[in-house]
Amino acid sequence: MPSRSFRTAPVALLLALLAPLAAAAQATGRVEGRVLDAASGAPLAGARVQVQGGVQGANTDAEGRFAIARVPAGSHVLAATLLGRAPQTRSVAVPGAGVARVEFRLAPQAVQLGAVTARAPRQRGGLSQALEQQRTALAVVSNLSAEQIARSPDSDAAQAVQRVSGVTLQDGRYVFVRGLGERYSTTSLNGARIPSPEPDRRVVPLDLFPAAVLEGITVSKTFTPDQPGDFSGAQVNLRTRDFPARPTRTFTFSAGLNDAASFRSVVAAPTVGPEWLAFAGDERGLPAGLEGGQLPQTDAEQAGVLRSFRNVWSAEEGSGRPNVSMSGSLGGQGEVFGRPLGYVASLSYGASQEVRKDERRALAVSAGLEGGTRPQNLFTGTTGRHSVLWGGIVNLSLQAGQGSRLFLNNTYDRTADNEAIRLLGFTEEFGRDVDVTRLVYTERALFASQLGGDHIFGGRHRVEWAATVSGVERNEPDLSDLVYERITTGAGEEVFAWGGGTRQGTRGFSDLAETSYAGEASYTLRFGDDVDAATLKLGGLGRTTRRDASLRLYDILNRTLSDAERAQPAEELFAGAFDPGDLRVRLEPNVNGGAYTADEDLGAGYAMVDLPLRSRLRLVAGARVEGHRLQVIAQDVSGRPAFAGLRNLDVLPALALNWQPTDWQQVRLSATQTLSRPEYRELAPITWPDPYGGQIFFGNPTLKRARVQNFDLRWELYPTPTEFLGVALFAKRFDDPIERILVLSTGTNRVSFVNTESALNYGVELEARKGLGFLAGALDPVVFFANATFVRSDITIGNRDVVGVTNNERPMTGQAPYVVNLGLTYTSDAGRRSATLLYNLVGERIWEVGTAGLPDAYEQPRHVLDLSLSWPLLRAAALKLDAENLLDAPYELTQGEVVRHRYTTGRTFSLGVQVRR
Repeated sequence: MPSRSFRTAPVALLLALLAPLAAAAQATGRVEGRVLDAASGAPLAGARVQVQGGVQGANTDAEGRFAIARVPAGSHVLAATLLGRAPQTRSVAVPGAGVARVEFRLAPQAVQLGAVTARAPRQRGGLSQALEQQRTALAVVSNLSAEQIARSPDSDAAQAVQRVSGVTLQDGRYVFVRGLGERYSTTSLNGARIPSPEPDRRVVPLDLFPAAVLEGITVSKTFTPDQPGDFSGAQVNLRTRDFPARPTRTFTFSAGLNDAASFRSVVAAPTVGPEWLAFAGDERGLPAGLEGGQLPQTDAEQAGVLRSFRNVWSAEEGSGRPNVSMSGSLGGQGEVFGRPLGYVASLSYGASQEVRKDERRALAVSAGLEGGTRPQNLFTGTTGRHSVLWGGIVNLSLQAGQGSRLFLNNTYDRTADNEAIRLLGFTEEFGRDVDVTRLVYTERALFASQLGGDHIFGGRHRVEWAATVSGVERNEPDLSDLVYERITTGAGEEVFAWGGGTRQGTRGFSDLAETSYAGEASYTLRFGDDVDAATLKLGGLGRTTRRDASLRLYDILNRTLSDAERAQPAEELFAGAFDPGDLRVRLEPNVNGGAYTADEDLGAGYAMVDLPLRSRLRLVAGARVEGHRLQVIAQDVSGRPAFAGLRNLDVLPALALNWQPTDWQQVRLSATQTLSRPEYRELAPITWPDPYGGQIFFGNPTLKRARVQNFDLRWELYPTPTEFLGVALFAKRFDDPIERILVLSTGTNRVSFVNTESALNYGVELEARKGLGFLAGALDPVVFFANATFVRSDITIGNRDVVGVTNNERPMTGQAPYVVNLGLTYTSDAGRRSATLLYNLVGERIWEVGTAGLPDAYEQPRHVLDLSLSWPLLRAAALKLDAENLLDAPYELTQGEVVRHRYTTGRTFSLGVQVRR
């Protein structure tokens, strides 16, 4: 565990920055105003207003409003630009410590905007734009821009989002916000909810999204009525690239290595077919004799099915592959029927070699009268994984008329992991040494298509609508588990031979498909003063989702094979054991597995108002009503149906006060009610095996949704367009939170889910971004940034006769006591040279709740250090060097004195080139 001084060092560092930041706020004023259509007077959203000759600027919001803080007192010229509009300038006199107001009226202009872009850049994806959107948001949000992503070594959205304040990852892909588990976060793409390809989680794995297709990431940490009600920790919105103001072509290519895997001896799973494109080969398919769900009975039928399995059981030993990635994009604008049409298309591909070296796995059991824990079934070995990720977007935006825009966003992402696990150890249940091999190929795909419109009428009325269809698929064909055990032959020789029992020669097939249809619309009325108006927003949403998931496991059991035959390599053994005239084995269904179908319908309506109470005080209030219905129909391997479901009607109020004591400060206070619903499989009363932990999961049909009360207080300081300091206090009270628990049983331990009575989660969040030029002139290009979140949670168990957990007082599952991100960025004056150093640390958090005297299992802290360098090669090209996981700290999961899981992954280095025109 890190020392107390280490954990509190970020607090002292952030507070030390306060003095120079506050000192910078002197002899300046503020510019406020609106950007309107010249003909209709309708507000224009997304326009850029820039102070010529300076760095200050802002983008207009949905009502055409903008505000630029920290403008030096005196006379200035402002320029307003918007794609498809003629630029306009205005002169303005800014009073010291006062406010100057100005209005722009932009006329349509069907010409390319290259020259305008050069004079007043829109800074798409820039840091200043991200901070401006954060400052003007109604709720507490954190933005990550495309510029920040590009200057990091992050290759997918999961790696990128962990740089946001309070955000951590589990398994490298699932988002935890403010220490809360992944069930308390939701994910959307361009504002539309997207489904999850995971069979036992509704959370979306963010490693599905290549960083190359992202314009930015917004993490909303407080609820407003126009957001989904099952928002408790945060909502993560991934924004795909928008079209540029002038024709742009970009191509990148990089190659690299993992010092623990590339060109080193690693275990690997054999491939077949077009798996380099994340499409499983046909040979992995479910045998025709099993498609009906019935097990063949005769020897001839069983032999036919057994021969249909791909005869691959053993991992290969070979040299690890290098890592490669490439991407290309094009964008610009044209005309359709005389109307401006913006477009952008992007495609990326990456393949990487990963390894878990020096791997150690064990279960924890009670040490008896001595107390404590001891390891059971201790295994050591290694895991090799080859991963492919590719995806693309095609986005279109049409200016259909005065104040009217139509858009079409399309996204497709696909990934595959081909994994081999080789472990050696001793099983105490059977009292013998074993050699375990697991081969598993998992492919996942996501698509989303969204058609929408944004229409402004009369300058005060706005209608927004969107229709979205999205879907996911997850396919895990031809999983194989093979166990060889040490035996003594009749000749007294000790050899490893195939065990021939349950889960010692297993083939598995799982698949999941989910499709969601959603439609939403909102109406916004603007009233009152033109510059500081109030707004009323009414809206509704309807969504229907269907998921089908199944898991089939088949055990091959020994019939008449001799010890000598069982000692053969698996491929030789099974090649000769499937003779229909002399069938030496038999096929049986494994009792764990089954299928379930989930149908979910959600209808929601909301009303919210944004009211100026005084010149610097605004009230945001409203409520959301959600009607939810979920039905889950599950079948175990015998075909017996079981039913579970939820039906709730919830009213979710929200109240917030935003106070601006000075031009560069803001204080936000909010109180909201949200909820959290069980995952589909958590309700399904069927069992399924944990592929790695040797445990069995089973659902609980009595689960109910949890309710959450949220309270937030945040102070923000924006001394310059690229600097920020924030301090937030937050608290959440949970009624009936859902917890994952360990249930001890004879043989394999079992894991399930229960509603506990209540829980309280509270903490502080600190964030700063500050240029270091105040220390020395030579440090002007260097920016320091940091964020730290410190959280505590207390849970009241309740129903202890059912749960039987060991600890009455403990944190919530998955809640980390602290999260720290630190970084330094150097950027040259021209912006073509940059260097970024990033550090991340997450405190220990409960992975699994212990029962019957066993302590809780904890994921231990892990220090992560990454580096990214970029410098120009030619006029239109640049080189980029990335180094990830430089400390190579081990991943470690402990339960008492037992190390349940431990491994290291190696350091990754890559060198790439980007060409941009």
